[in-house]
Amino acid sequence: MTEAFLTLVSTALINNLVLHWPLGVDPLLGSEPRQVHALGIATTCLMLIVGLFGYTLYHWLLLPLELTSLRLFVFLPLSVLTIGPLLKGLSHLFATLPFKGLWPLLLGNAAVLGVTLLNAQDDKGFFSAAALSLGAGLGFWLVLSLFNDLRQRTRNNDIPLPFHGLPIDLIGAGLIAVAFLGFSGLIKT
Repeated sequence: MTEAFLTLVSTALINNLVLHWPLGVDPLLGSEPRQVHALGIATTCLMLIVGLFGYTLYHWLLLPLELTSLRLFVFLPLSVLTIGPLLKGLSHLFATLPFKGLWPLLLGNAAVLGVTLLNAQDDKGFFSAAALSLGAGLGFWLVLSLFNDLRQRTRNNDIPLPFHGLPIDLIGAGLIAVAFLGFSGLIKT
């Protein structure tokens, strides 16, 4: 249980998929301020569901049949086919959040596929896969919220014209990544 908790914290803060590995940057830059929490909830749920189903399919279907080289061709349709029902269920569950229009952002999120591939690569058990998936989703949501706050703060400041838009967003993402480097000594292995 302690190892699963350490995996969750490590994935959310230290080995963040958006900052440590550049996965999931497209939704980070393409999200609107009013959709931040809806995108965070949807991505966390999608990572958890696809990560656990992918782990189960890999260990119960692909490994026994010795078809491990087809894991990408199994995980990709799994993640794509899960988006529609997930958004429909979340829109009924959280009626006040704007889940409409998140389908392209979730479809282009490479972190979902990355979590599933990491779960298949690391054979540490089902609970570790669940912790990795949940930690990756929560870490994405945290970075998304921090980046949205930074984006709103820079929008109202006097910024030189060449830095407007994407350049200042990328500088902000780099600064958030440097700030997250401070967590690197949090967990010793």
